[in-house]
Amino acid sequence: MSGEFRQYLFPHDHPRLAEVRGMDPYTYGELAKKPSTFTGGLVEGWTPLYENPFRGVTEDGVLREGLYPLEPARSGEEAPVEAMVAAATDLLAALSDDDRARVAFPVDAVEWQTWANPEFLQFDTGLRLELQPPQVRDKALALVRASISPEGYQLAHAMMLVNGFLGEVVDLQSVLNEWSYNLALYGTPDPTAPWGWQLYGHHCALNCLVVEGRMALSPVFLGAEPDEIDAGPHAGLRDLFADRVDLGLRLMAALPEQQRAAATVYAQMVDPAMPAGRVHPGDERHLAGAFQDNRVIPVEGVRVAEMPAQAQHAAVGIAEAFVRLLPEGPRKARMREIEAHLEQTWFCWIGGSAPGDVFYYRLQSPVIVAELDHHCGVFLDYDVPQPFHVHTVLRTPHGNDYGRAWVRQWQQRTGT
Repeated sequence: MSGEFRQYLFPHDHPRLAEVRGMDPYTYGELAKKPSTFTGGLVEGWTPLYENPFRGVTEDGVLREGLYPLEPARSGEEAPVEAMVAAATDLLAALSDDDRARVAFPVDAVEWQTWANPEFLQFDTGLRLELQPPQVRDKALALVRASISPEGYQLAHAMMLVNGFLGEVVDLQSVLNEWSYNLALYGTPDPTAPWGWQLYGHHCALNCLVVEGRMALSPVFLGAEPDEIDAGPHAGLRDLFADRVDLGLRLMAALPEQQRAAATVYAQMVDPAMPAGRVHPGDERHLAGAFQDNRVIPVEGVRVAEMPAQAQHAAVGIAEAFVRLLPEGPRKARMREIEAHLEQTWFCWIGGSAPGDVFYYRLQSPVIVAELDHHCGVFLDYDVPQPFHVHTVLRTPHGNDYGRAWVRQWQQRTGT
């Protein structure tokens, strides 16, 4: 039902909003680090993690070798590198010398790992778009548009528009706006050598790398609170994750009762049977979010290969929905990779599985981790998950987040 979120608005003078109102992103970022705040504990826990040497998400702590051989892209599967190089070059030409130095990092820099999805600025990596002139903002989005699929760009940009809408609704435009995002470049834009870009901020984080015509687009975080815009110039945007939600429900409905029970690792979103820490104060049920680059995530639930055909089809559909941000060629390559590992793909569920229920699910194999979770309120006032607050995370486990496996092979091959 459109506008359902409006029944959960805080009063305008509520401390949750009033304490932050009028702060710039840097002042708010400092406030968020204080131990006395809700976010202080998150920052304290996350900050040291990004400096850990990158290995990659695994299911058992052991990296599998040979999953991501660096080979030139097959015909018809090439990334749009020429357009990406042109867009990146155009962006760099629009920057001052200081900003050009600020936006650029080595292709294997640890700063890749500073991305985060909360609204507070924990790491100021690259350029903060809201502080840039309109020309630079437009050229930054042009780089994103040149890199990913049209439907992927529409979805990612919708996260930014919803963020601006939320800021207007709660009157916190100084920390929640369409441009509350950082952009960084990694490596030198080149037709063959590895390079990429990163865009991150509230409810939207994209990490994109290309090398020899191949594209890695992960980690990816997309979310929205609320999952719609019901007023203003962008009114009509809604149900932004309907495909991912519907496919999860469709998969569960297609399972026999015994398999549905096995897939449901916890019946409630906050379940008494959960071990301590299973629901994180920031990530809630997500396991592969920001700063979790080396996390061990054991597989749970049911093997996709043992499901009925209809459920298997829905599982593949979930993977397709999550990788739809890739342009057509790299998407074909990625789906071929995912489908080659269906025998080792697992699916698990938390919560109810009837239409309208809130839930969490994870599709996991050696080459993909895809999570969807319904969350509690942050800037709206509800303390149980709601269907209109959605978070999704995509990872490439065993070392190819940020295209790192390919970068290492390139460096070994070229001696760079």
